[in-house]
Amino acid sequence: MTNTRARLTPLLAATVAVAAATAVTGTTLIGGPASAAQGCQVTYQANQWTGGFTANIKVSPGDTAVSSWTVTWTYGGDERVTNGWNATVSQSGAVVTARNVSYNGSIPAGGSTEFGVQGTKGAGTAAPTGFTLNGVPCNGAPVPTTAPPTTAPPTTAPPTTAPPTTAPPTTPPPAGCGSAVLCDGFENQSGTTPSGDWTVVNPDCSGAGTATVDAGTAHSGGKSIRINGAAGYCNHVFLKSTRNLGVGGVRYVRLWVRHTTALPTEHVTMLAMADSADGNKDLRMGGQNGAMQWNRASDDATLPEQSPAGVALSVPLPTNRWACVEFMVDGSAGQLRTWLDGTAITGLTADGTPTHDVDGQWYNRTWRPQLTDLKLGWEAYGGGSDTLWYDDVALGSSRIGC
Repeated sequence: MTNTRARLTPLLAATVAVAAATAVTGTTLIGGPASAAQGCQVTYQANQWTGGFTANIKVSPGDTAVSSWTVTWTYGGDERVTNGWNATVSQSGAVVTARNVSYNGSIPAGGSTEFGVQGTKGAGTAAPTGFTLNGVPCNGAPVPTTAPPTTAPPTTAPPTTAPPTTAPPTTPPPAGCGSAVLCDGFENQSGTTPSGDWTVVNPDCSGAGTATVDAGTAHSGGKSIRINGAAGYCNHVFLKSTRNLGVGGVRYVRLWVRHTTALPTEHVTMLAMADSADGNKDLRMGGQNGAMQWNRASDDATLPEQSPAGVALSVPLPTNRWACVEFMVDGSAGQLRTWLDGTAITGLTADGTPTHDVDGQWYNRTWRPQLTDLKLGWEAYGGGSDTLWYDDVALGSSRIGC
């Protein structure tokens, strides 16, 4: 199935001015500093179109570092947040609450972090107001005479509104790729046959699998790559980057993927990278037993182990919506980490110390990968056909983020 992404109308920036705030002392959260000190700042910049919007929010705690954060604000119109990235976001009435996720809770003094939201809106909109960081007013607002609450945010964040399965909302454009050596949304592709920085390859033999440029479905912009993945060994198809992807010992990859059919019981692959330190055999990301997994082509080792306990430590790949997949491979340390929509996956983490049900099998030999390419596509080794799309692919030596 496809989903035609509405193009953004010219950007309407709603930016909350940055100003120094009054110092606040004597307020702490369980687990570390959490009160906003001098200079607490929250900047909100929105991109709007008819019926919807995205917003990028930058949080700066000021003179005192924080180890976790909760940001709130109040909408003056009929905006409703539907999802977020790099934060756990909920809304009650006009008030929005955003809490840090596992990897961005700590902000040093003078530092900042960013997250985003997406939502719907009607005709009535206004710039949001009342920004607070851990209960303390920001952007120069007066400090209340009574101290903000001193209790920590709940350990289980309120759920955000789940996107509908039949018509997922338009997802925000990528925030950028920083110093990545590869950053491609496929907008420069012409026609339906991938070209330029990408070429279609068919490992082993050519069959029914296809890779084409799709101008009707996209995570951002107007184009993506569509993979029609057929079941059966001879139907392997991949889109391979033709660029030099050498980034040293540590490689980070970020991509957005949308697929149609739940991962099958049989082993399938959706991404592969040749490992020059392993006879140029592929390191493969895909799925088995209904959940995501990594697999080494050289010895068929899996991460996690395919025991019931191991599979339970992984997650399925969401269907019928865009999902952000990130991973890191450290060749010198022999480690691998994986994130889905910004959340680390325990079962897809090889941390260097063998753990039963997770990476015990992975470390049955020394593993020091040297990855040389990037291939996106579909391999099925038995049953398991799928239609999937890739967009906004980035590769670099530091984490790029969703």
